[in-house]
Amino acid sequence: MQHGHYREETTGVLSLARRSRPWEQAIQSFLFFCAAVSILTTLGIVLTLGTESWTFFKHVSPFEFLFTFEWQPMIERFGIWPLFTATFMTSLAAMLIALPLGLGVAIYLSEYAPNAVRETLKPILEVLAGIPTVVYGYFALTVVTPLLRNVFGQDRVDVYNTLSAGLVMGVLILPLVSSMCEDALSSVPNSLREAAYAMGATKLELSLNVMVPSAFSGIAAAFILGLSRAVGETMIVALAAGAGPNLTLNPFKAAETMTGHIVRISGGDIGYDTVDYQSLFAIALVLFFVTLGLNVLSRRIIRKYGEVYE
Repeated sequence: MQHGHYREETTGVLSLARRSRPWEQAIQSFLFFCAAVSILTTLGIVLTLGTESWTFFKHVSPFEFLFTFEWQPMIERFGIWPLFTATFMTSLAAMLIALPLGLGVAIYLSEYAPNAVRETLKPILEVLAGIPTVVYGYFALTVVTPLLRNVFGQDRVDVYNTLSAGLVMGVLILPLVSSMCEDALSSVPNSLREAAYAMGATKLELSLNVMVPSAFSGIAAAFILGLSRAVGETMIVALAAGAGPNLTLNPFKAAETMTGHIVRISGGDIGYDTVDYQSLFAIALVLFFVTLGLNVLSRRIIRKYGEVYE
């Protein structure tokens, strides 16, 4: 009797599994569709950038585009270096703010902060990440720039400059860097902390000599992702860095970044079949390869230096 009862229960479970299988297949198909949409979207972006950039490079040689130092579309000179250097300057200023502060905040939240402080500080950082970038742009233009001009002199600091845009961009990236660094530090097992304390290490020695090296791969990935975010930022540099390409390494001078140039030109009255308009896709292609290279570098660092704890 018990054997027959067991057989009936087994048959019921199998019939239930057969009835639920179509739903599982539907869910699996939906998830596959979501993954396919993301892949096809990426391929569509690459195809669009490649097609339009190919049209541009029919009129302008890639050598001139990559290795000349003047961007003057009115006379058909398209050297990307003035736009690239401005992007480099704003990104460098942003990293000088976001990286040390982000790592410091992450170490404090992970190792020093009480639970009440941690629960208060983390939502504040999330609020910083949720502020629209156009607000940051106006803050850089109306608050940070006048402060820089008062400190360094109005004759030295332009109204539009890459330093103010970069500093405010660093505040924007700070929550991203600190959150990822804290996640990396939190993934280090407590056994390493206990071993360090058993050896007589102070909390500062534990943080700098044990936690940061153990979480190096995650911290490096956070830094590179923050740099990718800085390179692709648009509204802050469009409002505060300045308009017009300018090949300069002076952070107090106005200079137009790659993303700022795309915003300014795409909002104008230029024709869609002109070389000036097609150059926007070539700039976007450079941005795509820069961010792609940074992501590949991040994955290699994680693969090479990542620690697996059991």
